[in-house]
Amino acid sequence: MKKRFLEIGKIVTTHGIAGEVRVQAWCDTNDFLTEFDVLYFDQGKTKLEIERARTHKNVVILKIKGIDDMNTAQTLRNRILYVDRNDIELPEGTYFIQDLVGCKVIDFNCPEKEYGILTEVSQTGANDVYHVKGEDGKTVLIPAIPDVIQKTDVDAGMIEITPLKGLFDDED
Repeated sequence: MKKRFLEIGKIVTTHGIAGEVRVQAWCDTNDFLTEFDVLYFDQGKTKLEIERARTHKNVVILKIKGIDDMNTAQTLRNRILYVDRNDIELPEGTYFIQDLVGCKVIDFNCPEKEYGILTEVSQTGANDVYHVKGEDGKTVLIPAIPDVIQKTDVDAGMIEITPLKGLFDDED
């Protein structure tokens, strides 16, 4: 089941004396985090209204409504920020990593052939790399490129692939 509230970053320290906080973003870009008017604490239980947000060097600076001084902002250090999945519209063919983890990876041309379970996604810059753990306990790294990934259905928990030659031991 997909989680409604997704981790999007962590407050790492304060910024200035007016109650702003510095956030380490856990998303593809810092700018993505600046697009939200509402974020959450406590896995969605506490709603936060964002007065303003901007990217500054390698962090995001947030001004949260009701946090107006450095001492109050200091109490928020190390808190995890969440975003409501319903507030995000992903482009076609993109997925949240947490939705991919746990998916069964099967052969596109032979659906009864299962390669394993996707356990992790590495973001390399050029393309993502899927870590697929087989029944034998070995992990195989699969490039998430159109030639390999044929179909992704996170609702069904399936990723269909056409593996590159030599990717698996039993390949010709």
